[in-house]
Amino acid sequence: MELQAVLDFLKKLKKNNSKEWFDKNRPAYEKAKAEVVELVSQTILKVASFDSSIANLEPKDCMFRINRDVRFAKDKSPYKTNMGFVLAPGGKKSSRSCYYVHIEPGNCFVAGGIYMPEPDQIKKIRQEIDYSGDELKKLFVSKDFKKYYTEFDQEQKLIRVPKGYSEDHTYAELLKLKSYTVTYPISEDLLSNKDVVKKLTEPFVQLHKLNEFLNRAID
Repeated sequence: MELQAVLDFLKKLKKNNSKEWFDKNRPAYEKAKAEVVELVSQTILKVASFDSSIANLEPKDCMFRINRDVRFAKDKSPYKTNMGFVLAPGGKKSSRSCYYVHIEPGNCFVAGGIYMPEPDQIKKIRQEIDYSGDELKKLFVSKDFKKYYTEFDQEQKLIRVPKGYSEDHTYAELLKLKSYTVTYPISEDLLSNKDVVKKLTEPFVQLHKLNEFLNRAID
């Protein structure tokens, strides 16, 4: 794989985000996309070795379109300046806990969990935290897990504990969350490493434990 070609294309796209430029440089895009397809294929195989629920995925199930939906956006740039993919049962449209890889110059990372779950799902997750919060606490303080993840992402966190739970609940801060995701930044240099798939998926081995907790909650 030549993932540097992906970064190079995205850097140029950021400076020239127009349909005219994109059409002229479509061969470079197709090359970059092909490299990501190969990365997705190999990542599926690696993750499936410890999480069989994603074993039957195809790259097309996991990858996002590079075109932006600009209908309601102030920024009318037609293309995303990143390429990413998600591994979850059923692919990118799944509502279950996932593994995510984000490739963007200056902002590469891996992540996972459940982003902005539906009301019925978040209710179940909070109930599971109420019952089994100790399990999450043990995971986040374990040496192997905190090598990559220190806490849940705090995006759009509630100010108050949700209705039905006391303000002094042992896991009040977890109950306030609206997303249950974790993120681990990676360097661009890692994408040029010959063991890139191994390096990318090492954080996912630990993430699998969190995904099991979240999926158990919503099942």
